[in-house]
Amino acid sequence: MSATAAAKPPAPPARRILVVIVLVPVVVTLALWAFAWPAARVAPRDLPIGLAGPASATAPLQQQLEQRDGAFDLHRYADEPAARTAIEGRDVYGAVVVTPQGPKLLAATAASPTVAQLLHDAVSRQVPPGTELRTDDVVAAPAADPRGAALGSSVLPLALAGVASGAIVTLLGLRGLRAVTALAGAAALVGLAGTAIADSWLGIITGDWWVEAGALGLTVLAGSSAVAGLAALLGPAGIGLGALLVVLLGNPWSGVTSAPQLLPEPVGAIGQWLPPGAGGTLIRSVAFFGGSGAGTAVTALAIWAALGLTAVVLGGLRGRKPPVEQEPPLPEPVA
Repeated sequence: MSATAAAKPPAPPARRILVVIVLVPVVVTLALWAFAWPAARVAPRDLPIGLAGPASATAPLQQQLEQRDGAFDLHRYADEPAARTAIEGRDVYGAVVVTPQGPKLLAATAASPTVAQLLHDAVSRQVPPGTELRTDDVVAAPAADPRGAALGSSVLPLALAGVASGAIVTLLGLRGLRAVTALAGAAALVGLAGTAIADSWLGIITGDWWVEAGALGLTVLAGSSAVAGLAALLGPAGIGLGALLVVLLGNPWSGVTSAPQLLPEPVGAIGQWLPPGAGGTLIRSVAFFGGSGAGTAVTALAIWAALGLTAVVLGGLRGRKPPVEQEPPLPEPVA
């Protein structure tokens, strides 16, 4: 039987039309749900904040904040220096210090300008009328990006770079160690180029240049490895599944434009274990907090990269055809 005769006949035109009619609305509906639902339900959910000062002085404010059931996860600190240390270590987003001169809000716009404004509004409503709420930005967002909009916009290009790298490696037929080399090289170059733009040019991240480049590169590598690994296991359908996880779910569930604790549950928690969410947290940590709070993010990205690259290598071994053993030639007959 010839290869042409053995080829699978194409699907009837009516079936292909039906696939388009059904598939496009399903994808659009899924995208609207993934992007619009979390954005429409932004609110504090166990948002970690601190209270500092004598217990007798902080008790009334604590009771008022606890009335918003499930909104805040309150951490007690003895004094202002302890609260500042907790903010710089990314244990809390901010803290209220009760002093004889009145309440004082310690914020960190670098952690999330949205949360900093939310805390200011929430605490302002709790202080007695006529009392001025003093505010101190402990870790300020860079002057080039005070609202964090540019940093939040940087996560989607990194996610797209990951999907594109994984898809291109798959479509070019690269396998095994060649595919691993291509994925790692592309991620490294994206990390360098991205840091040159975000740090050296725009100034929207301000940490150690090479550490930032590593964070951006690891974010891309996690996404590209996930796509290429799924494609190695599932075939071309793996590219679509990888794009679904990295872009369609990972980007809106990352919480990088607000905070994971402001997204509906369990979206915020799930998003931190997908490449865009983990990458956004890692970049913010190394850019503004000296790496504090980056442990879980590094773990998540490393798991995606390790599993994806392992699948790529195993897929390359599985696709390698064993050599055909040739039978030795028959001896020529003796005349």
